[in-house]
Order: sequence, then structure tokens, then C-alpha cells
Amino acid sequence: MQIENVFLINAFTQSPFKGNPAVVCLIDATADELWMKKVNKEFNQPVTAFIQPKQDGSYHLRWFSQTTELKHCGHGTIGCAHILWEQEFLKADETIKFHTYSGLLFANLTESGIQLDFPAYQSKQIEAPQELSSALNVPLTLVEKNQLGYLVEMKDEDMVRSIKPDFKLLDSLTVTGIIVTSKSNSSSFDFVSRYFAPSIGIKEDQVTGSAHCALGPYWSKKLGKNPVMGYQASERGGVIKVKVDGDRVQLISHAVTLLKGNFLR
Repeated sequence: MQIENVFLINAFTQSPFKGNPAVVCLIDATADELWMKKVNKEFNQPVTAFIQPKQDGSYHLRWFSQTTELKHCGHGTIGCAHILWEQEFLKADETIKFHTYSGLLFANLTESGIQLDFPAYQSKQIEAPQELSSALNVPLTLVEKNQLGYLVEMKDEDMVRSIKPDFKLLDSLTVTGIIVTSKSNSSSFDFVSRYFAPSIGIKEDQVTGSAHCALGPYWSKKLGKNPVMGYQASERGGVIKVKVDGDRVQLISHAVTLLKGNFLR
């Protein structure tokens, strides 16, 4: 299969080499799953997104990590939306409809950036599993669980930034990922977070849209504020604004393009 358009993007940032990198591939026909996995492995990025246009103007969208196909991927989605508008496959005032394993997702271009309409993840408080406490090896203020995995609040931002998890223990937990978070020290943000997902081949994700589907409702309720602004304190870092709207969240951020090319095989 020849892919006419392949892009390397950085999502949830306005600066090159920040945010979360992803490859976006525009394909004109249904692709074999094994082939898509090989393409992602070849590019060696956290995620490769494949978008295929449908006759009604919407798009099929699939995401692959280093080890598995993902059911939900914020940075892969914002990267695809960014490319479709930037490369003028669609006009700036057109809503993009993506058909995914998570259902129908929407993207709009606004004055504040790219706005993604995603399902909200509601978390419920639980007693911290011993394996989780041991893997994080720091005091846990509160532990909740949602569709994505565990959401762990810590006492302050310094603890979130300095934590060094035991990834072998984290990988033994039967969840997709672990979010650690706290209130932000900075007036520019409401909260900070980090996200670990060794079970899907990503020890630490740089900036995670799906995690903010849980973080938005959590901090909006806790702070009595909507929208809320989050900073993911990874090595590269990234910013996501989250507006909670019932059982949906609006994730608002940006993306930049680093590379464009063709993939010939």
C-alpha cells in the first residue's frame, strides 16, 4: 500500500519538540491490522494514527501503540484534526467526525485551539491496592478508579514531578494506566499530572488526552471550577484545557507539524 501523506506531529503544544509526538497516516483503503502495527513499530513513536475518508465526509480513525491497538487516544486524534485542517483537506469551519472504537468523536477549530469532544470518565474512590502503593512508593492522598485505570492524588506538585515508579509492579496491575495528580503550584494551571501505562508499552506518556477525560471532571468538581487548565509534567510537557459538559468533556489544545513525507511500502 502507498500512503500519499505521512506526518510527524507534536500534540498538546504550540512548540516543536514539546507535547506528545505521533505519526499521522492518511490512507485511501482499509488496511491490514498487522501491517498497521508494523508501520507503527517502524516509526518507533508512542502512537501512529491511521485515518481513512468515508464517502459521507467523515473519517475512520484507528490508533496503534508499540504493543496494541488503542480504544482511545487524545493526542492521536488532535494530531489528525490538526493535519486535516492545516493541509486543507477540510475547511477551518468544518466539524470533523471520526468513527473510532470509542464511538463517534468530533473535532472543531476554535479561537482557543482545537476542541475535541470526548466521553467523560467518572472516577469512584477506592482503597489503594497494596501493589499500587508499593509501585509508587510515596504517600497517596486519595485513590479513585475509572474506565482508564487508577487516578491518584498526591499532596503537592513536587511529589508528582519527582515520583519514580517501579514500572515492573505497575505493569502487574490489571488496568490500562495510572494517573498521578495534584493541585498546581502555578496560577497558570489548576492541576498537574503524569500518566504511566506500561501495560500498553508506554512507561510514561508525555501528554495524555484520555487521562484528562478523568482529570477534568475530578478537578472541576473538587475546585468548583469549569473549565479547568491542566499541565502534564512529563519530560516534554503539555497543556490541555478541559471543559466538562455532562457526560462529555471538551479537550482544548494545539498541535504542530514537524515532518511530511510519503511511505512507499
